[in-house]
Amino acid sequence: MEQNDRVYIRLQQHLDRQAVGFPASRSGAELKILRHIFTPREAEIATFLDFRGEPLEAIYPRVQHLVASPSELADVLDGILKKGGIEARRENSHLVYANSPLVVGMYELQTDRLTPTFISDFKAYTDDKRFGLAFLGTRLPQMRTIPVAKSITPRHQVSTYDEVTALIETAEGPFVILECICRKKKAMEGEPCRMTTRRETCLGMGSIAETVLLSGNGREIDRAEALAILKANQEDGLILQPSNTAQAAFVCSCCGCCCGMLQMHKSLPIPVDFWAANYFARVDPHTCNGCGICARRCQAGALTVSGPKKPARIELNRCLGCGQCVTVCPQEAITLHKKAAATEPPETRATLLEILKAHRQGPLGTARLIGKLVIDMLRTGNFDLIK
Repeated sequence: MEQNDRVYIRLQQHLDRQAVGFPASRSGAELKILRHIFTPREAEIATFLDFRGEPLEAIYPRVQHLVASPSELADVLDGILKKGGIEARRENSHLVYANSPLVVGMYELQTDRLTPTFISDFKAYTDDKRFGLAFLGTRLPQMRTIPVAKSITPRHQVSTYDEVTALIETAEGPFVILECICRKKKAMEGEPCRMTTRRETCLGMGSIAETVLLSGNGREIDRAEALAILKANQEDGLILQPSNTAQAAFVCSCCGCCCGMLQMHKSLPIPVDFWAANYFARVDPHTCNGCGICARRCQAGALTVSGPKKPARIELNRCLGCGQCVTVCPQEAITLHKKAAATEPPETRATLLEILKAHRQGPLGTARLIGKLVIDMLRTGNFDLIK
């Protein structure tokens, strides 16, 4: 094993101890991902950061054997930041630096650095069962699904964190818009998005937006443009997936043909058990004429029509309550309903990460998760997860 390999292994192990985790894979693809983002020296310095974020003066004493001065450390951290390897934000007029998860985090900031090799390495890593178990095994998911605006009415009494306009109106600035890396990746593979031709669809705000701007990615927009972009995203049939927090850190607008999260959703036998969503759709069989428009609109694979003039059926184990089917039904036969056990998300992304860190699963938790997935596959007859 070469010295550089040991540096990247140490960084992998360090990131695996953070809030979200970064497990080793059988193929070693995670080390190739780290090499794509970090030089060996940058990788070593990144092992002295933390997901909570610290100012330069707190980090420097731990790394002064690797750099000649605080200003040199600042230059190194700035270089990593510009490659999407860490996060940064301003606190009390000072920059603080933090380790970033792979997803949601480092991966989304590789839009301008995508290569066929990186795409291949990322796929190899995220297809590995160890990554999947770590990603699914968190106490709370990092994202949630909320209804599109036209699918809800005053009778729903929607909470602020489940209503997209309220999320944006109450969010902290700045705001940035990014090209969707999932759609760019699929386009590079020769499979352009079937839902939208627009590239700038991913919205960041607050501390996430600060990281994006400091890294030189995306472009800054105002609140009005953020709302306009989200309106267009909804009209294109995209699913709204903000951070799983009351104070939004980002809003992804996802499609079933490109989004890695929704592709994972489709592979799970009972995906709603791993999702944060407070609504589900219901079809009135007496009003539905079986036109199939809703099934073509559904990005989660939850709606089917078995034949001409047969009413649509919703698989509640798959329905995310996004409301897109409601907006296109010509018969107005589909309505959204709030779950009896609706969940309230943590207030901020910092709080969410603390929860994830405090409840990292150990070997017993992983064994329980594997047992659940096996039982779910046997119950549903859906074995896509192991194909």
